[in-house]
Amino acid sequence: MEKTKLHFDFAPVTAKEWKQKIQVDLKGADYTETLVWESPEGIKVKPFYHHEDTGHESFSAAKCPQPWYLGELINADDAGTANSKALDILKKGTETLIFKVSSEAVSPGILLAGIDLERVKVHFFFGFLSRAYLDTVAKVAPENPAGIYFHSDIIGNLARTGNWFKDQQQDHESWDEILQQFSGKQSFHTYSVDMALYQNAGANNVQQLAYGLAHISEYFNHNEGKNLGQAVFRVAVGSDYFFEIAKLRALRLLYATLAKEFGFKPECHILAVPTRRNKTLYDYNTNMLRTTTECMSAVLGNADTVVNLPYDSLYHEPNEFGDRIARNQLLLLKEESHLDKVSNPAEGSYYIETITRQLAEKALQLFKQIEAGGGFLAQLKNHNIQKKIRENAKKEQLAFERGEKILVGTNKYENPEDKMKHNLEIDPFRNPRPRKTWIEPILEKRLAAGSEKKRLEDE
Repeated sequence: MEKTKLHFDFAPVTAKEWKQKIQVDLKGADYTETLVWESPEGIKVKPFYHHEDTGHESFSAAKCPQPWYLGELINADDAGTANSKALDILKKGTETLIFKVSSEAVSPGILLAGIDLERVKVHFFFGFLSRAYLDTVAKVAPENPAGIYFHSDIIGNLARTGNWFKDQQQDHESWDEILQQFSGKQSFHTYSVDMALYQNAGANNVQQLAYGLAHISEYFNHNEGKNLGQAVFRVAVGSDYFFEIAKLRALRLLYATLAKEFGFKPECHILAVPTRRNKTLYDYNTNMLRTTTECMSAVLGNADTVVNLPYDSLYHEPNEFGDRIARNQLLLLKEESHLDKVSNPAEGSYYIETITRQLAEKALQLFKQIEAGGGFLAQLKNHNIQKKIRENAKKEQLAFERGEKILVGTNKYENPEDKMKHNLEIDPFRNPRPRKTWIEPILEKRLAAGSEKKRLEDE
């Protein structure tokens, strides 16, 4: 019996032929005006993409992590309470712990008691800079832990608060001591770059990438080419689904390019969190939809660790229900949607490959401008970075107020019966108290904050 052909050979179709077909179907309407739109970064997005658009080889899957880890944030104000929570959530599916330690009074011995550090990776964010505290953590840890990440980011602290921990010289000296102490310990990672600040303050994707690259370049140059170990980036993921996937992929591409210039390994660790900028107080359940797509972007963009944001974090103290929902969102993506089974799943998508390259090229161009202007720290000191972020944030705010940038339940499909005044456990606006600063700090601000204040006053 003759075998039936299941596949047929078709002549390849060029991008030009596809465009001609679309123009015929438009019946005289202008192709560019009708179907091409421009992103906030100045990237023109077309209605279709072809292999001809990629202009480069596909981003290698070998450079991407697999699997990704489900992380959860714990405010470690009290060591015993934080430890109890850590042990509990590890039984419920959390794979990586992220401790936010505000004071040196928090005992590492109590905080990490009973945690299998040979299996569980742990991240630390500090409200202080202390080599002695890090030494204490290291003494508690086993000889070969799964991974301990000290997010020591003195420039990030300066950008966020407007001040050094102590002063510029002492901060760099303490930072140098930390690097020197842990540089030979393979499982300890001692520094990071907080790119999430720039996104939450209103920077566009190109700015976030360029500022993150210039930020870490300051550390590379300060250490005069000495290997600092694996770089760690904390990145906030927004709601522009495909662009956020491309942003994380572009970050790996850009970091690998920069690391190569300094003779470092091209791999970096990306810890991704949903943005706070688009989260809302009213119709708060919509936040679950936003964080779901943002976490999906993080996973498909090849983040190493994904940490979700509870839907009620704007107005509730940390609570078991909100944390459980946030954790289960990630568990569903991993265990039910099987988003941990394929490395670099976006590879081969002409659209994502193209915008990855375009974001990287635009960010590299901006990075070079920052370097030519004296570097990231110099640009922070003269307030140029702050100015550029403010300008873009203002554009976003105007788009929100005009209804061009939609947040469902807030500036579209608003429910006038929705009341929140009596549900507030914490201040959803949390503006920092005015104080004297060395430079102008970069301040995070939600798009809906202004309109929400007015709604609360009118309840």
